[in-house]
Amino acid sequence: MRCPRCGGDNTRVVDSRMQDATNAIKRRRECRSCGYRFTTFERCEDPIEVIKSDGTMQPFDRNKLLVGLMRATSKREIDISQLNALIDDIELELRGRTLTNVSSHEIGDMVLKRLEKIDKVAYIRFASVYRDFKDVDEFLQELDKLR
Repeated sequence: MRCPRCGGDNTRVVDSRMQDATNAIKRRRECRSCGYRFTTFERCEDPIEVIKSDGTMQPFDRNKLLVGLMRATSKREIDISQLNALIDDIELELRGRTLTNVSSHEIGDMVLKRLEKIDKVAYIRFASVYRDFKDVDEFLQELDKLR
């Protein structure tokens, strides 16, 4: 592992811990060259392929999902740890399946199901992009479902 400060490749692991509910390992490392301490995460490389609406496939990307959730929860009182926990829960569910392919539509539904419990405004924001609302009537239909 290269040091993010000096670029040296001589680092040592100071501490390792399993992350709750995921297959991730959190490691504290120290650069032997400059003494800088930093954190790394190891995750299972068992790829989950996402089937996009146009039929193309791409690997599941936690960060892409996190960016979408951060947009939906912008200016809402939702901590980043809640969003990471939501993504962890989805990833855990996906990895528990026997199939390694999942549609983007299915992931969107999984996000909405969990987001509805966290924040209804963020739910509507995410749904409006995910479901590609064309007019106000579609917003109203979704709001009626929430009530």
